[in-house]
Amino acid sequence: MSDTTLIRGGTIVTAEREWRGDVLIAGEKVAAVGEGLQAPAGAKVIEAGGAYVMPGGIDPHVHMELPFMGTVSVDDFLSGTACAAAGGTTMIIDFCIPAPQQSMLEAYKVWRERARKATADYSFHMAVTWWGEQVFNEMGTLCREHGVNSFKHFMAYKNAIMVDDATLIASFERARDLGAICMVHAENGDLVFRMQQEIFARGIHGPEGHPLSRGPEVEGEAANRACQIAGVVGVPLYVVHTSCRQAMDAIARAKLAGHRVFGESLVQHLVIDDSVYRNTDWRSAAHHVMSPPFRAPDHQQALWGGLQGGTIEVIGTDHCTFRTEQKAAGKSDFRKIPNGTGGLEERMSVLWHHGVGTGRITPCEFVAATSANAARIFNIHPRKGTIAVGSDADIVVWDPKATRTLGVKHHHSRNDFNIFEGMQVTGAAAVTLSRGTILWQDGKLQPREGRGQYIERPCFTDYARSQTVRNKHFAPTAVERQEFVP
Repeated sequence: MSDTTLIRGGTIVTAEREWRGDVLIAGEKVAAVGEGLQAPAGAKVIEAGGAYVMPGGIDPHVHMELPFMGTVSVDDFLSGTACAAAGGTTMIIDFCIPAPQQSMLEAYKVWRERARKATADYSFHMAVTWWGEQVFNEMGTLCREHGVNSFKHFMAYKNAIMVDDATLIASFERARDLGAICMVHAENGDLVFRMQQEIFARGIHGPEGHPLSRGPEVEGEAANRACQIAGVVGVPLYVVHTSCRQAMDAIARAKLAGHRVFGESLVQHLVIDDSVYRNTDWRSAAHHVMSPPFRAPDHQQALWGGLQGGTIEVIGTDHCTFRTEQKAAGKSDFRKIPNGTGGLEERMSVLWHHGVGTGRITPCEFVAATSANAARIFNIHPRKGTIAVGSDADIVVWDPKATRTLGVKHHHSRNDFNIFEGMQVTGAAAVTLSRGTILWQDGKLQPREGRGQYIERPCFTDYARSQTVRNKHFAPTAVERQEFVP
């Protein structure tokens, strides 16, 4: 029974409720949940008295070893999933991003190969970066044969991976008919490009120019446009890294209109404001360059309200790390600073400290925002995102009294900067199990290269058929077309 583990005496927390009990793990699955469970002979026992026993975190927005802006992000699938486990996260969803005119299937194979070294589980969203018959057909292949049920669209990064409205509409329609969900990076790329040129021409060349060139109105316009297009087409929409009141208001309006729209925000945007760009230390300011940028404090308060009120369902990180020498490509031009920050290892502690610790959210709401909602939205619940018999044994034993000081000396990322440097938080992972295997315990990381599994996510039409249930929000609105429709 060496593959059996009993987690004993903790307070079990799911998105629905919390209660005292034990969790028995056999192999990779949860075998029993109840009070007074007995450990079989030879089983490992984890004493969880005084701790919470929660589903491992799911971060549905990360970028490992991403080629971007002339360089490659430094965390790969091994270091990324390892630092995730140290923070209590047991699954990531990355993005396959084809170059314009590149085959989606070719990009998918490249990302699958990169991910083979992962120590915890992973899955992929697919980005739509151009449109044509090949894209139309490959979207179907990815859904039917490779378990991809979500397609990302960049409304920013003009002259690179930005897509226009015609591509949005065509792709949204195709995703709808496949039973997939659409995602958008909501910033008006044309406005950003124009503002970048104007800000630079005014002599503002440092990191402080970054937030000036992509204000909240730019994000709000794009979020509203995407929500309205999705509403007309009739496809569910997931708006990534919502950072401002304007974008959140657009999501709220769409929800009130009856559209199926989901809001994601980043833990960084909840606790860091735009004053970081005015830091006289160029290195620090540049390391905070990400898109959308950090906002004024009033937007933070709005995002907390959105999380409490349900406009924001998921808290991710957009973990995409670049070292100082990479950021230095934009030393004299903020437009050339690679966009991205870390946060994957810190996400759950930061949200617990500033959310549960302040009374803004409950432990159940914490589980929903860090795990269960992502599992439901991307159709892997109840395999992931809960603690129930038959679920994967992705579990974090959470010590609500443990204190940590965040920073470079303590993190497991390959980055040489930490945007939470010096922040003291209460609440941390004591033990992290990925499908029953301990990856983090007693402050020690135990990564196992190649142990992570690729998790297929069925389209909602397939799920509906298998359950003989037709959900009007996710079922197709038309017979899947076999021919290409431009």
